[in-house]
Amino acid sequence: GALESTPRRRFLGSRHQSLAYADRAMPIDCGQTISQPTIVAMMTEALDVEPHHRVLEVGTGSGYQAAVLARLASEVYTIERYRSLMRYAEDRFKALKLDNVRTRIGDGFEGWVEMSPFDRIIVTAAAETIPPALADQLGEGGAMVIPVGLRGAAQHLVKVTRMEGQLSESTLCAVRFVPMIHGVAEQL
Repeated sequence: GALESTPRRRFLGSRHQSLAYADRAMPIDCGQTISQPTIVAMMTEALDVEPHHRVLEVGTGSGYQAAVLARLASEVYTIERYRSLMRYAEDRFKALKLDNVRTRIGDGFEGWVEMSPFDRIIVTAAAETIPPALADQLGEGGAMVIPVGLRGAAQHLVKVTRMEGQLSESTLCAVRFVPMIHGVAEQL
């Protein structure tokens, strides 16, 4: 229902409007992509978000995944390294009256420590390994969904859970995501 009530076309440029509901990833600015709807649905379902959850998203991009999560969680915190993408996403959140989304320009590898712990964490770019700072910000009973693997090599969607202070991982499926990059982009 959250996916159906979030108009994907609002998160794409005018050039790609006709393909807004095609089940494929689409290019957005800064060399990034908006994930295909089935991947957004799969990652969202794997998170198992409940209405009282606080969710951290790493990689705001167009804002589509955060908008879907905002319909499910009490609070969504989203980090993006590109200022232009964040401004675009913020405009979409405002237009859709999603007032439970908080944004930040920053290095996704660092997370948002002052707002942690989080009940759920979702990462929308592939890291080579699970970032330790993100694992540290995952609350007890929490879950993180993240693509893991090298660019151009096999990547897998991994679910990390924290129970009794211990982390466990399970592989969900093979995926292909843009790489997660350290730092904040200089000009974009």
